[in-house]
Amino acid sequence: MSAAPDHGAPADPHVKDGVDDQASTVDFNVEAIENVLIEGPPALMARDLMSPFVWQEKDGRFGIMLRAVTKMGEAMTDTGVIWAGWSADGRHFSMHDTPAIVPGPDAHDAGGVEDPTVVRLSDGSYVVYYTGVLADMARGELSYATGPSLDRLTKAGVALASSKSEGNTKEATVEQTADGQWRLFYEYAADNASRIGLAIAPGVAGPWTEQATPFMPREHSWDNWHLSTGPLLTHNPDMPVMFYNGATRDARWRIGWVAFDRDCRHVVDRGIEPLITPPPVDDRTATDIAFAGSVVVVTGRIWLYYSLEDRRLARATIRRS
Repeated sequence: MSAAPDHGAPADPHVKDGVDDQASTVDFNVEAIENVLIEGPPALMARDLMSPFVWQEKDGRFGIMLRAVTKMGEAMTDTGVIWAGWSADGRHFSMHDTPAIVPGPDAHDAGGVEDPTVVRLSDGSYVVYYTGVLADMARGELSYATGPSLDRLTKAGVALASSKSEGNTKEATVEQTADGQWRLFYEYAADNASRIGLAIAPGVAGPWTEQATPFMPREHSWDNWHLSTGPLLTHNPDMPVMFYNGATRDARWRIGWVAFDRDCRHVVDRGIEPLITPPPVDDRTATDIAFAGSVVVVTGRIWLYYSLEDRRLARATIRRS
């Protein structure tokens, strides 16, 4: 993999180690952690579950899209299939009888479909960004599907292609800005590590224009090697917060947070320690991953949805202080 292009922003005298020292500080604490419970057909329940994207509809229901993968030790037929479902309480979900998005037949996602991100448009239709994995099951590109409902989605192709220096574009976080533009955070590969990129576009289908890299790994820290996109908390529009995923070189992933200015151009605060760490395990060779998927604010409560060990789902109640 060739080196990533230098998207660095001009130096700012008020910025030290990537954080604006003139900005107000913020902090978060975990108040409760619960398992997210999934009920569905045998084809789904036979798989491990990860990448939960949860949102709330206007009628109060909670929707979910997730990635279902073959269990460890079983023959891998694909890197993932995407299923959808609904819940009344945001914790117990009943899933559809059939998947919402499956691999193929086109080459760009013949190996698997991963990491769904749902955008609800003003006309009531859905756009679902997902990672389309090639048949080699090793490389992917950010793709998308559209439709009037979660069971009537039509694939629309590649949303953001992988370039020579930014391979494996995936893990979309998408929002519409105040001026009507669309902002896309995504993960890409560079220098044998994961990084977070940022792009803007006039619409959900692009074309996407690259922006300065939003933030980088920190030396001598839990996020010193890999970074991956997480969900945005935007109920305070002047200080949006991303619950991002960070890891060391050996890919022990934890969930942290970073706060931006209104336009997501500058970091104004960043947590020192991880917000969520996987529970301890006896076997040090076991999968050691907590990975954020989505965030929902319900009557003042912040619910952060994430996956553990790439096989099960959880929800943390977060308090902002």
